Order: sequence, then C-alpha cells, then structure tokens
Amino acid sequence: MVEDIRPLAAVLVSAVAIALIVASHRRPNLREGWSVLAALTKFGIVVSMLPAVMGGETFRWSLADSTGIQFLAGVDFALRADPLGIFFALLASFLWIFTSFYATGYMRGLDEHSQTRFFASFAASLSAAVGIAFAANLVTIFVFYELLSLVTYPLVAHNEDSEARIAGRKYLTYTFFGGGVFLLAGTVMIYWLTSVVGDPTLAFEAGGMEALAAAAQAEPVYAQAAFFLLIAGFGVKAALMPLHSWLADAMVAPTPVSGLLHAVAVVKSGAFGIARVILEVYGPGLIHDLPLDVPGIGEVGLNIPVALVAAFTLTAASIIAMRKDHLKRRLAYSTTAQLSYIVLGLSMLHPYAMVGALFHIPAHAFAKLTLFFCAGAIHVETHTDYISEMAGIGKRMPLTMAAFTVGAAGMAGLPPIAGFVSKFYMLIGAGAMGGEYWLFAAALLLSAVLNVAYFWPVVYTAFFESEDRHDAKPLLEFPRGGLRRSYGPDQPDDGIATDGGEKGRPDREPTDSPEVSDTEPTAQPDGDAEYAVDKYPSDHTTADAGDASTDTTSAADRPGDDDRTGHDDAVDQDDAADHHDDAVGVVDHHGDRDDHLTGGPPADGWQRHSPVTESTWLMLAPIAVIATGAIVLGIGPDYAVFLELATRIVEGVFGMPFEELGTVPLDELVTEVTD
Repeated sequence: MVEDIRPLAAVLVSAVAIALIVASHRRPNLREGWSVLAALTKFGIVVSMLPAVMGGETFRWSLADSTGIQFLAGVDFALRADPLGIFFALLASFLWIFTSFYATGYMRGLDEHSQTRFFASFAASLSAAVGIAFAANLVTIFVFYELLSLVTYPLVAHNEDSEARIAGRKYLTYTFFGGGVFLLAGTVMIYWLTSVVGDPTLAFEAGGMEALAAAAQAEPVYAQAAFFLLIAGFGVKAALMPLHSWLADAMVAPTPVSGLLHAVAVVKSGAFGIARVILEVYGPGLIHDLPLDVPGIGEVGLNIPVALVAAFTLTAASIIAMRKDHLKRRLAYSTTAQLSYIVLGLSMLHPYAMVGALFHIPAHAFAKLTLFFCAGAIHVETHTDYISEMAGIGKRMPLTMAAFTVGAAGMAGLPPIAGFVSKFYMLIGAGAMGGEYWLFAAALLLSAVLNVAYFWPVVYTAFFESEDRHDAKPLLEFPRGGLRRSYGPDQPDDGIATDGGEKGRPDREPTDSPEVSDTEPTAQPDGDAEYAVDKYPSDHTTADAGDASTDTTSAADRPGDDDRTGHDDAVDQDDAADHHDDAVGVVDHHGDRDDHLTGGPPADGWQRHSPVTESTWLMLAPIAVIATGAIVLGIGPDYAVFLELATRIVEGVFGMPFEELGTVPLDELVTEVTD
C-alpha cells in the first residue's frame, strides 16, 4: 500500500472548481469551461493510478497520517484507491466529461435559470461520488454518502416550483434521513461488534473484515441485523422496493440531473455501497456461514432475502414502466429495475454472477445515460415528453432516436451491447448455483422480455409510424393490445381511443393559440373516464380520475406543466437579470427548433433533419460518444478495462485466479474465503 495524495486530489479537484464556477457566473463560457476542465483533470488523476492498481498496488491517503488528527477512536478518515474504488471513480469521472458538454447545451437550449448554481452543484456531486468510490472505511463512505444527498438536492429542486420542492424534500427524506439513519446504525453496530474481539475497526478488506467474522460467531443476531441495516441504507439510493419512490419523483429535475442521478453518481453510489458490504465488509464466506433461521423454511443465507427483494424489484419495476407514457418516468422505473440486476448478481455470491453484477454498473451507465441524453434532446428541440406524441419523430431527430435504440437494446440485454455481457455472466452464475437460484435466473430472463416490451414501442413509434396514423398500443390496458383504430384524422371519430378510454389526451389543456396544433383532439375526458396514461406531465396524480371534470387549474399553474409552457414563471421578472445569471454571451444554437410548446408534432408534421442538424453539437456529440461506448463495451468486453477490473475485484475477494473460480464448488470457495 502506497501513501499518495492522488485519491484526495481526485476528490478535491471538482470542489475547487465550485469556487471558480461561482466566480465566473457573469461569463458563461468561462464558467462551463471550468466544469469541463475539472472533469478532464479528475479523469486524468484517476487514470494515472489505474496501471498500478491493475498491477496489484493500492494508493492511500489518511487524515491522521497527514495531519495527526484522529477522526474517531480506532477509525481514520481515509481514502483508498483499490480496484473497486478505481472501478467506480473511473466510470464517474469519464462520464462526467461528456455530461458537462451535454448539460451546457441543454441548459442553454432551454435558457434555464440559475445555471451557475446548477453547474456548481454538479461539480460538488462528482466530488462526493469520487469520495464514496475512494472511501477506505464505513465512516468515510457514510460522510460522502450523506454529502452526496445534500449537494444533489439543489439539482432535484432546480425548477423552484412547488412540485420540484416536494420532490426535493422527498428525495432528502429518503436518501439523507432514511438511508443515512440505516447506514449510520449499521456502521455503529459493526464498530461495536469488532470491538468485542479486539480493537474496533471499520476498514474495508477484500473478502470481508476478519474482526467482524470473529465477532459474528459470538453475536450472530447483531451481525445479521447490522448486515440488513447496511443493505437498507445503501438500498435507498439503489432504489430497492419499497424504498424506490423518490427516484421517479426526482424526474422533475433537468435531464442532465436525471442522467447524473441514474447513471453517474447517486443510484450507482447505492449499488456500489452494497458491493462494498457484500464483498469487503461481510464477504461471501461470512454471508454464507451466518444463516437466518426462518420458521417453516429452515436456515437460509443472508444473501437470499436480499436476492428475493432484488428479483421482485426488477420484475415489478419493469411492469410499472410499461404503464408510463411519460418518457422520463418510464426510464426512471427502468433504472429501478436495472439497479436490482446489480444487487441480484452480487447477492447470488457466485463469482461469475458477481463479475456480471459489477460489469453491469458501467453497462447500465453507458446505456441509461444515452437514453436520458436522448430524452433531454427531444425535450429541448420539440418540447415533447410523451411517447404517444412521438409518432414519426425519427425523421426529425434521426441520430437521437438511433442512439436511443442502442441504449434500449443495452437495457434489454441484446447483443452486441454491453448489457448482454453483464446479464450473460449473471445467468451463468445463477445456473451454476442451481437449486432455488433458478428462480433468479427466471427473473432475469423475464425482466429482459419486459425490457423489450416497454422500449420497443418507443422505437416503433419513432421510426415506423407517422404523425397522422399512429396507435398508442398501451401494453397493460384493455382491450388487449389496443384497438385497430388510430388517432389519425382519417379514422372514424367515434370517441374511442386505442387504449379503450376517451379519445384525446387527458393531460393536455385545450388551447386557442393558432400556433399550437396537434394531430390529436385536445378535448378533456368526462369525469368517469379512465386515464390510460398519467394525468400530468410529471406523472404526479393530484386528483382522482373521478375528479377530473372538476379540475379547473390552468395549464400554467398545474404541477409539472412548467416544462411545457416554457420558462419558470415563479421567477420574479424584476430580478431576471440576477436570477438568469448566465444570459450574457450565450449563443442560441436552436434557431430552427420546433417552438410549439405543448409537445407532439407541429400542424404540418415533423420537419425532416439530418443527423448533424437536428440539434446542437453540444448535445449530439455526447449522445453519439456514449452510445458508441455502450457498443464498444459489448463488442470487446475482454479488452474493456471495466471487465478486467471486475475480474480482479472478484479474484481479490476469493483469493484465486478467475479461471479457477468456475471449477470450484461454492461451498469450497466460501470456506476458503472464511479461512
């Protein structure tokens, strides 16, 4: 282990950028330049440690060694760049580079307010994420885990309307208070348990903490309780059901924030924390040897309840996603399902499943970031957020929708995208385990089918339907599969929509503006109508369907309608010059944008664009690069550093070369880990 300041430097570089970003608030180009420079610098520092870490070296920085200050009796505030830490830090720092460019194009494209606060909070989020990656013990990871919740709150509540504030408070309640309390309680119990057999320790150890394994023999019930507290604490950010609902509500945030939440930092920090607990706090051996005594069933390993929750979450979330017409909400529930793949793979304890779970972290990150980037580009250029309004949009945004198809294929686990590789490893692991683990293999396969079911309609609607003839094809509404009638104007106007409900969009107010026109009627449904899609753009239901006829709230005042009507009206126009701290020097790259503000195609249909003219390069370049990355990870996984790092991590946990792990029965493997 080498004492080195680079783990600390990787954390602090974007923290320093915060001051530079704030100081440059009147010079937008310089402000965004600091963000990009910090991203490149952070990535460079992480990459500089990669070769040595791949060779078996570990870099460490300690507050006690550097300053003589002991953070806690027996516990140091320390950072450590080991294979698992480099794995997460490399992914977060790399994706932040392209997210910085994309966020610039998105925020300028919509002329968003408070851009300086946005970019400063963004930089702070990446500092916290890398701090989580390099945390050397449970106390350090707890500090950065809570800090990440605090600094991402301004991003979730960015719109400053009542809906954003409600979502922000819910986000803090779940992640900061709920997840933080669980994590702190579990950490305190581990500290006490290790003190029973010697000096207290909370430091991560590959294969599990030896002191904890000894203490668990004397206090098995407390060791079991601490395990589930830690899993619950990290499981909040990993969106395990029933701790998941904050994630979909957080979609009120700007799309770059959604990408940050889903692909780069927040939810991945939860999955990463669970990996630390299973691989380096308890270890497969202790989890296997510390079974629960379940009445009527007998003894089951600690991993089985976690695996069951993950299997249920990935199945239920996939089914819920099928019902969502709002694109970002569908992607949110998709994320809930995909994170549970990671948790399920880790909790199966087989080396192959663990490699698949770890590789799914970057596989999901590249594919899901692509999907959110595409959703944001569609919103900026066409103000369209609903899948049912995207018929024929492929000709308006060909590159964006092609990249969306790549990301969707990755989520479904189709070759040659990276998601196929990770899920293949997990299936091999489940099959090798046999017994009840076939249930988990079945859940993986079912979820893959459901992924196709809720992503294919988006692709089909964009490329194979036209504005005047399209069918919403709701998958979970009756009549099954929808009716043969479409929304096209040449169809009989019998008031019946394909979802079996009233014709017309229930979440759209009629307008008298001659500039706004859709191919669908905008008449409101009767009070008894069933909503095939959610009532409001945010997918928040503020009244029962039966009260729809009494809803007289204007579109401008409705929760979630701010992104459809343009600028946030909550901003005092008298302070516009201060609140919009970034209007000076911003170049409008969207002169030929479809400026109808209610979503869906204009009256004369989508205007055909080439892949280079559909949006600004600040958005298109990151979309193209990240989508290409998802393909590269799938085509050449043996040459991808993430897969090699995943195998090194698992080798360190089990203490033998990966080639030998597949030939040794799990009972023997975990026995060797325990010994």
